[in-house]
Amino acid sequence: MIDWVAKVSRNHQNIPGKPGAGMGVSAAVLFLAAFAPSAFAQDGAAKIETMNGQVSVLRDDSPWALHVGDIVQPQQTIITGSDGYALLRVADGSTFEVFPNARVVFRDTPGNWKDLLEVFLGRVKIHIEKIGGQPNYNKVYTPTAVVSVRGTIFDVVVEDEDATTLVSVEEGQVGVRHALLPPFVDRLVNAGESIRVYRNQPLAANSVDKSGFTRGVLRAAADAMYQIMYRTHGVAGVPVGGAGGGTGGGAGAGAGGGGTGEKGPSGNGNGGAPPPPPPPPGH
Repeated sequence: MIDWVAKVSRNHQNIPGKPGAGMGVSAAVLFLAAFAPSAFAQDGAAKIETMNGQVSVLRDDSPWALHVGDIVQPQQTIITGSDGYALLRVADGSTFEVFPNARVVFRDTPGNWKDLLEVFLGRVKIHIEKIGGQPNYNKVYTPTAVVSVRGTIFDVVVEDEDATTLVSVEEGQVGVRHALLPPFVDRLVNAGESIRVYRNQPLAANSVDKSGFTRGVLRAAADAMYQIMYRTHGVAGVPVGGAGGGTGGGAGAGAGGGGTGEKGPSGNGNGGAPPPPPPPPGH
């Protein structure tokens, strides 16, 4: 495409007396700018918008530190340390948050960007944006559960070595089915409700928790994480006190850094303090 635009630009410039001759380069730049978002969408990548602590991707089974502004490509594994947190955004505006001590594979099915995440350990929070007011179908997988979403906000937590999976819905509705045991039919979980999927137990009719208690626990945990980030980075996103604030990923990064001694950045390598974390009113 770039070669074609350059050719059109040269031909436009070489037409004697043509109005606007000499403007071909500007037209080509505008053309490419218009197509840049589409190229990003086709790439299927996610961009880190906010992060804290140790967040990495695996390359050849070794962790490489991430930074604010870095790009995570499909089929990459995201891992977080005990202080790690990241918010990532995809091309349609949907976001997902990865909380401490998590292991998540991003878009592991080549060419099918609707298979958004595979969660092997820890907690993620997903906000799927509708497209033009219409459902935006996505799926999230764990070793024991398949979560089907259309445009909603929900949490998925893989709690233990048996891959017990907790799904809790904040807004909208999701379908949850067991990944290993029949019947392979979605159970609907509505806003304020939660469901647990156990490896060796089929989903029963009374599986859905409608008390809201689990939702409250997850919200409190998210509040605690956001407060840690505020205290670490200050109101303006600048670390207050202590050593090693910011998101530098080299060896010797302090406790507030974005990397803690992994091999190095996997994306653009932006250093410095990250922007302030997103406010938590919606959780």
